[in-house]
Amino acid sequence: MSTKWMDIKERKDRILGYAIDQYIKTVSPVSSQCIAKLYKVDLSSATIRNILADLEDSGYLTHPHTSAGRIPTEKGYRYYVDNLMQEIHLLEEEKTRIKEEYARESLELEILLEKTSEVISEITNYTSIISVEGWGSKIICKGTGYIVNYPEYNDLTKIKSILEALERKEKLLDIINRDIEDRINIFIGQEIEVEDIEGCSLIVSKYDLKDGPSTRVAVLGPTRMNYERVISMLEYLKEYFLKTI
Repeated sequence: MSTKWMDIKERKDRILGYAIDQYIKTVSPVSSQCIAKLYKVDLSSATIRNILADLEDSGYLTHPHTSAGRIPTEKGYRYYVDNLMQEIHLLEEEKTRIKEEYARESLELEILLEKTSEVISEITNYTSIISVEGWGSKIICKGTGYIVNYPEYNDLTKIKSILEALERKEKLLDIINRDIEDRINIFIGQEIEVEDIEGCSLIVSKYDLKDGPSTRVAVLGPTRMNYERVISMLEYLKEYFLKTI
């Protein structure tokens, strides 16, 4: 659809989605020229710049003092997750890898969950956390090493605080084990309510095992995580895992 026929809200939604998608990919502030060049937008760079300014005034975007480009705020990510995300599917080679990994393992629950956490972290490059009803404070946690690779966590103090929060577990488990009304819970930044990992996002899926304990599978990453990809991964793994056990 040509953007000239869009209403104002649809224009803003489209530009916000482009800005967030591009920031997730590049971790670089997004300019009007960038959007005009990379996306098929029937709007001038000046018009896009005005829309970005409006989105900043509304609290969905902000900009570093050192750049004219914009970056998403937590409010922007929340709107994106609730209204703008597209459904995507895993690549066939990723599905094949998942099937091969499970084929190598026994059907013992803890071993399968260890493998599930490992596969999630390796494919998404985020930290995977699994909590099982009846395990108390015990969790399965894979992929903590990826935390040091995120450009936004170039402060060693920040990295240390995240790792310490994962070690302490209790507050994190309170969030992971909350009721899930929909298929997943998504916590963005301060919504996690754990000070040491604010600036992260947490996506939680619930696995209702037949004749087994309730299990939560979570992914922790920066607020600019690839939400569409992580959700697709969790949905596919959930379906395949429940068929396997």
